[in-house]
Amino acid sequence: MESRPPAPRRRTGLTVGRVFGVPLHLNVSMLLLTLLVTVTYAEFARDRLGLSPLGGYLIGLGFVVSLLGSVLLHELGHALTARRYGIGVRGITLELLGGYTEMERDAPTPRVELLVALAGPAVSAVLGGIAVAATLATPDHTLARQLALQLALSNVIVAVFNVLPGLPLDGGRALRAVLWRITRDRHRATEAAGWVGRAVAVGTAALVVLLTVQRILAPLALPLMLLVAVTLWRGAGQSIRYARISRRVPLIDLPRLTRPVFAVPTGTPLAEAQRRHAVDGPPASAVLVVDGTGRPVALVDPAAADAVPPDRRPWLAVDAVARSLAALPTLPHDLDGERVLAAVQAHPGARFLVTAGEDVVGVLHIADLAQVLEPTRKMNR
Repeated sequence: MESRPPAPRRRTGLTVGRVFGVPLHLNVSMLLLTLLVTVTYAEFARDRLGLSPLGGYLIGLGFVVSLLGSVLLHELGHALTARRYGIGVRGITLELLGGYTEMERDAPTPRVELLVALAGPAVSAVLGGIAVAATLATPDHTLARQLALQLALSNVIVAVFNVLPGLPLDGGRALRAVLWRITRDRHRATEAAGWVGRAVAVGTAALVVLLTVQRILAPLALPLMLLVAVTLWRGAGQSIRYARISRRVPLIDLPRLTRPVFAVPTGTPLAEAQRRHAVDGPPASAVLVVDGTGRPVALVDPAAADAVPPDRRPWLAVDAVARSLAALPTLPHDLDGERVLAAVQAHPGARFLVTAGEDVVGVLHIADLAQVLEPTRKMNR
């Protein structure tokens, strides 16, 4: 269970409705979770309560529904608290390993970050307390007691596990809020919490293996628990990368990154357009197709142009390997780094038109932007 920082919009699964106005999505991996938990719990219920096979599966399925309800309430704790402080929520997604809440932006202050982070575990702790009380109030060796006990254990484990101090867990966000308050540097705090998260992932994997070897944990649960550890490691790595990228956002200088354009008339043979570009075009410039009035209408795709056999290029119009400008995202030339990054995340693409009013002044290649944000990472140009 976690809350995620802003990211490019993407399909998060099947949208099944809204809860308190928050879109709810179900990831396809939920089918695997439903099958695994239903079968496992059905066997347990049959052994403890003497149920028929069908009765066991029905009880197992009911437990899955109750468990998902607990996860949903946990995530609603994040979502409603975030919304209380003016942070938009894109949606809640339930998946194999629990769920996550996707925010539209970061928390504005360490205090808000801390409150949003701890809201989910607080809900789980309250649910766990209620389930513990229900367990103690019901007779032993009954179906009601077993369901209450499992819900108590599930919610208490979720609450305790999520407050571990490492990203991407809720406890990691709380740690980041504290470090942010101390250092006054959100990016440094995120990176530090991410490294702690990697340590938590390694510790989780080691503990799972140890418990399995000592036969405390069922071998059937080993792959799922190791998947949890791997997911934590990857999430921590993404947090570290996000911090490093965010630190370099102020270095984005759109006018400097913008590549110039070289215009050729519509209908020009591709071979002639390439010759003119090589002789007269500015270095690293993009080829812009203009109509009879000089109005830009399309941008040549270099990969498509290079894919045309040389013997066909004199007979193929440059328009055939160009993309209409109407299909390309645009960036005003005076955007600052944060707004450039937000625009690129909102409209992912390889190239962006840079405009000044109605004029096309150049092209931004996503590889050039990535080189600024991650200079040590190898990019395909």
